Amino acid sequence: MDITIAESTVEGTAQAPPSKSYTHRAVLAAGYADGAVVHDPLVSADTKATMRAVEAYGGSVSLAEDESTVEVTGFDGRPETPDDVIDCANSGTTMRLVTATAALQDDLAVLTGDESLRSRPQGPLLDAIGQLNGDAESTRHNGQAPLVVGGGIDGGAVEIPGDVSSQYITALLMAGAVSPDGIDIDLTTELKSSPYVDITLEVLDAFGVDAEKTDAGFTVDGGQTYVPDGGDYNVPGDFSSMSYLLAAGALAAEDGLQVTSAFPSAQGDAAIVDILDRMGADLDWDEEHGEITVSQSELTGIEVGVEDTPDLLPTIATLGAAADGVTRITDAEHVRYKETDRVSAMAEELTKMGAEVEEHQDELFVYGADSDLVGTTVEGRADHRIIMSLAVAGLVADGETTVTGAEHVDVSFPDFFDVLDSLGAAVEQ
Repeated sequence: MDITIAESTVEGTAQAPPSKSYTHRAVLAAGYADGAVVHDPLVSADTKATMRAVEAYGGSVSLAEDESTVEVTGFDGRPETPDDVIDCANSGTTMRLVTATAALQDDLAVLTGDESLRSRPQGPLLDAIGQLNGDAESTRHNGQAPLVVGGGIDGGAVEIPGDVSSQYITALLMAGAVSPDGIDIDLTTELKSSPYVDITLEVLDAFGVDAEKTDAGFTVDGGQTYVPDGGDYNVPGDFSSMSYLLAAGALAAEDGLQVTSAFPSAQGDAAIVDILDRMGADLDWDEEHGEITVSQSELTGIEVGVEDTPDLLPTIATLGAAADGVTRITDAEHVRYKETDRVSAMAEELTKMGAEVEEHQDELFVYGADSDLVGTTVEGRADHRIIMSLAVAGLVADGETTVTGAEHVDVSFPDFFDVLDSLGAAVEQ
């Protein structure tokens, strides 16, 4: 499906979608528990993959008709051997988190995904499971899915790099809590995307599980039980998805745009508020009521490191293309290993729209003062974050911008284009 966006303004109020990161963790935590009700989940292609995985390991998942709750009957820390291959589709979070789950059962589970997911690195997690005396192999011996995992690990100590994916750490902590001996994680490199592990610790705490940071990395005791207070968990709003709405407001909301469900949490991508403020956006955050109001502003380029906030790179690049001066995005190499190489994707697609962009292995320079955005056809790269960022750029590009493959927003923000349309954007679906 292609979407066409014409230069237009937005105004009004939009509710931020629930957090994908919290939903993944809450649904799996409910699976590790005897059960739980997850309120206000993000129901998307990615989170449905995690729901299917919980069912594959012996749990059951019931989604309310209005998708306001997910009722999970869990496998109570003892995953069964799946009857079939676990298809994680395009969800890297699902694959990594439930790969560690597979290591808890005695036999073998097979995990795979679509072409993009089968190209993403899983080797460090497989190696960590091997250090715990589990069975973990890539069928092609290249550290990529399909994966075959099992062995009934008891726990122990592992060494693992922290600069490839924080999801490896999350996976080990969540599985380690129900292993007999627990898991001690020694990071061999600096941890990238550390706020995502903070999210994990927050969710684990809400489910009654104790895990903590150490001087070397992280540790979680074994033999714990997942029990959320009252049997319920509430998913907060998602700042990654919110970033596109806030960017749209800063670029095209002449009369202001209010985003609700913006309550403070451990999400690293809440940094978008500070980034917009530093760029000169007219913005106010009422943290108590979870409301952010932003208006069209004259923005100025800044330097931003995305070591801990890789999902914000596409949004920042779009803002930079419409700002005065130079926007320099640093610490970006790990952003190349997402659904697509997001550094190159944004450089190439924004260049098609008339932006002046300079790409380096670990950095992206966007020369806003030398950019004159013009509508054209750009490729969404089957990547929800690329699609939404380019759509926002289309709001301020001269003429019409067509984004290909727009259906992939269902990964994290299924009704994104409906929301834009409700705010007054000229969207043709």
